[in-house]
Amino acid sequence: MTSQVSPSIQLPWTQRINLRLWVLLAVVVLAVGYPLYQGLSLALTGGILSGSDEKGAILKVDLKSISLFEMDQERAESADIPKKWRDLDGKRVELAGEMWLGNQTGGEITRFDLVYSITKCCFSGPPKVQHFVRCTAAPGKPVSYYGNLVIAKGILHVGIERDEETGKVRSVYRLDVESLRPG
Repeated sequence: MTSQVSPSIQLPWTQRINLRLWVLLAVVVLAVGYPLYQGLSLALTGGILSGSDEKGAILKVDLKSISLFEMDQERAESADIPKKWRDLDGKRVELAGEMWLGNQTGGEITRFDLVYSITKCCFSGPPKVQHFVRCTAAPGKPVSYYGNLVIAKGILHVGIERDEETGKVRSVYRLDVESLRPG
């Protein structure tokens, strides 16, 4: 007894791939591709992108990247700050982060701290001074408080600033705010 094998019919690829498969592929590409793109972009740029706005050249700096180094929280010197971050001193920058007021209340404010994320900041222990950028609004131009992501632009100052009474490190980064808007 011999069996006959019928030839299989091969459909063209355009008929084998339907809309559901395209949607699945798009979701997978976005779910894997976008985080991969973000990580690769940070790795290649080091967290600093050149750009421009209506006032001229500006550096878009990633707040998380500038805080990812270790230093003595009490006795550090400016030389302990990585050179690539010290080189930002005096530059016009754009920072995206969240406002932290400490014991202040919202409304019109002249001083605040900026951190990349209040809730995600410090899983590895207490917050470190390099996680915060001390921001000061221009004299006579207070800014509004925003509870979510903000975009702050201004002149960045990098270097160790100490508390006059205790001598401990008070700040590493300070920003003279020229503009602030919700992100």
